[in-house]
Amino acid sequence: MLDGHSHVAPLHSLAASLSGTNLERAGDHNQRVTLQAIRVGGQITRAELVELTGLTLPAIANITKRLLNEGLIMEAGRQHGGRGQPAILLQMNPDGCFSIGVNIDRDHITVVVLDLLGKVRARASREIDFAPPEVVAHFFRTEITAILQRTGLPLSRFIGIGVAMPDDIGRVPLPRCPDVYAAWHDVDVAGLFADILPLPVFVENDATAAALGELQFGHGLRHRSFFYILISGGLGGGIVVDGIQFRGARGRSGEIGFLPVRSDRTHARTLQEAVSLSALYDRLAAAGRPIDQPEQLCHLAGTPGEAVMDEWIELAADLMTDPLVATNCLVNPEAIFLGGRLPAPLVDRLAAALNHRLSDHHIPQVAPVLRAAMAADAPAVGAGMLPFTDRLLPSRAALMKTAEN
Repeated sequence: MLDGHSHVAPLHSLAASLSGTNLERAGDHNQRVTLQAIRVGGQITRAELVELTGLTLPAIANITKRLLNEGLIMEAGRQHGGRGQPAILLQMNPDGCFSIGVNIDRDHITVVVLDLLGKVRARASREIDFAPPEVVAHFFRTEITAILQRTGLPLSRFIGIGVAMPDDIGRVPLPRCPDVYAAWHDVDVAGLFADILPLPVFVENDATAAALGELQFGHGLRHRSFFYILISGGLGGGIVVDGIQFRGARGRSGEIGFLPVRSDRTHARTLQEAVSLSALYDRLAAAGRPIDQPEQLCHLAGTPGEAVMDEWIELAADLMTDPLVATNCLVNPEAIFLGGRLPAPLVDRLAAALNHRLSDHHIPQVAPVLRAAMAADAPAVGAGMLPFTDRLLPSRAALMKTAEN
């Protein structure tokens, strides 16, 4: 997703998050920082890495030699135009390693394979309502076997599986949710996938994973503080502050869907009971226009469903305005991104309606509401980033772990 040569100058805004450290035994952190700088830079010289990371030239030389030997980066020619011998350009090796991202939701299952650049190399998805654990496991086993055979990607180069799913997936009451869906209560999700492939498994909230995908590959490369809202079978959110995900004391920050609703226009008790694909599908079914796939929402013109859609967007904008006013005042993000499975034209309509309402509020600063860069697969792609973050990319947790060793 990131290619082409980018000089260091445009990247200075990211320098704070790409700083190396002189802590003892933090070589792993410095390698992570260097690899991230190469990923963000696209193509970059060792001298530019020194300027960007703050590490010494000998340190950068040693780290890049190690990364080249491990096949994580590769040489990409020479930089011409300067004085002296042209410097060697370095870039990520997309085939350096791979990861698998899985998104489990109440209306679909999606599996993606990512390369080291975050490019989706293979994808499989199934529209299915409230799939129980055994169905999800069978789908994953079947599809990943087919993907490995079809692509020829060596399993030895895979470093992990990331799984993104709603918290309390079997507990939250949503329309048409069957009692058997409560089976998710007692499932060891990591074990479910580890039994299929011998890889580390990382489980994350779907909205948090989507925010991670946006941070690494979307608008997060320019907006380092934002609130991500995921519109799917439910409604979730993820908070990013200064390029770092803010998870809260128990990992439940950004849970916008659980905010209470008090409106004469709906019987919903929480925001996600009104603002979600589940709620929209229920409204359409009641109007005699049942659908079962998000893409069908783009084909309601001239049907009774068109008025239902218009009413839902206005209701969603009304109900979301106060929470977003609070978000602006409490978090002060640069932007608010709307993502998920709602088709792009409808996301744009909802964003416009929200921006209009927010402009009427006299608060210190109003962040624009924008469509997220990542599409419907954002949770799966974000999940696929989890193994890379654990093994290769810089994070505070990784730095602390390295410093303690």
